[in-house]
Amino acid sequence: MIDSLGRLLALMAYHGAYRIYAKRLSPNDNSKNQVYLGGGFSALNVLPHGEIYIDTTSRGGSKQDRPKAALNFFWIDGEGKHLAPDANLILYPDYPEVRMSGFLRGCQSAPNNLMTIRDEGRILFFGVTRDGEVLGFATNSDGPISNQLNASSWPALGVFLELPLSLEDPTDPKAALLAQLRRVHDLRWIASQKLTRTGARAAYAARNGGGYTLEAELGVQPNGYAEPDFMGWEVKQYGVRDFVKFAPKSVVTLFTPEPTGGFYKTRTAEKFVERFGYPDKSGKADRINFGGIYSCQKAAHGDTGLRMTLKGFDAAVGKITDMDGGLSLVTQDGEEAATWSFSGLMAHWNRKHAQAAYVPSLFRTPPPEYSYGSRVLLCEQTDFILFLKAFAAGKVYYDPALKLEKAVSGKHVLHRRSQFRIQHSNLAQMYHRHETVSLIN
Repeated sequence: MIDSLGRLLALMAYHGAYRIYAKRLSPNDNSKNQVYLGGGFSALNVLPHGEIYIDTTSRGGSKQDRPKAALNFFWIDGEGKHLAPDANLILYPDYPEVRMSGFLRGCQSAPNNLMTIRDEGRILFFGVTRDGEVLGFATNSDGPISNQLNASSWPALGVFLELPLSLEDPTDPKAALLAQLRRVHDLRWIASQKLTRTGARAAYAARNGGGYTLEAELGVQPNGYAEPDFMGWEVKQYGVRDFVKFAPKSVVTLFTPEPTGGFYKTRTAEKFVERFGYPDKSGKADRINFGGIYSCQKAAHGDTGLRMTLKGFDAAVGKITDMDGGLSLVTQDGEEAATWSFSGLMAHWNRKHAQAAYVPSLFRTPPPEYSYGSRVLLCEQTDFILFLKAFAAGKVYYDPALKLEKAVSGKHVLHRRSQFRIQHSNLAQMYHRHETVSLIN
């Protein structure tokens, strides 16, 4: 019998949860009205989900054109875990907000007695596994689990409360991360290294070792669901010139989605570069480049003749008005050379962690070594709507680096790098909450 918060957390961990959240339910949070998961789309970065699609099925005679994403959702109890095959997330761009639906249908072991009623004070727990499963457990308002949860304060992440994996070790992930970053800072200079697949440290000589070295010190490795993380926090380093002004040496690459439509897809990426690219400006023979800065605030690029547009988003109110819209590189005649649909962009954006730490670093050689600074930017609750707002304002821009060159075999080889970037000074605009923390006591 699951009759305490400690036992519930242990059960979640037993079934593979590495992050555990709780949401206090309102009367409207039930199977009829769906479960509200917060304004904006930030919940999509907390709960792993399937591909976003537009549901055009008819229900009750009215068309329900709603973006949805399937959840690999299981209710758990003392007997095991039980699949809720119809569980999904529904996106409401008009508000915007996210709700969860279909979590009872097709599951005989679902807690219907708790999720069909309107009682205030019920609590819904979520466990997230590294395989992308979402585990669910519901409690009533006056049971021992609810009473234990309400007797303590927990870190908040939007509408969710973030819980530890065990009450015996109720470590605050943020506090643990800062403690480790403080230790790394105190090490001063660290030899460039990278974790192997077995977890062993190996020397790393390439110039891009700043992130690998920090990850090795923190003991984090890539996993199947997202980027390397430390107790749910994505940790990213960036090079600076000194630890006085902390001026970044480069911009931040947010993500690298390939176009999902336009000439780029109807033909090929190679044909795209041949048509819209230009000869290498450093004089390299048999090489065609496609680069430049493309934003909603810039005119057509002088070398490619393409300009960036954003359709289906009302920047003034921060709402998606047409889920069929997206970003487009267009010619002077309005032809779409490359497009990125909202659903395709969201699929990439939603892999970003809800929490991220940005750590400054210095580099010196020989031998290659890194030192990590004492001022860390902590960001929480990223949201695709914030990305679109920043893109509309020209703060986020498309900065591709594609090159088509002839290989030794005589065939042309395309090197792709389709990236969206932002100045480090604007990075906090990608999150609902941020703070700069000093690691020096």
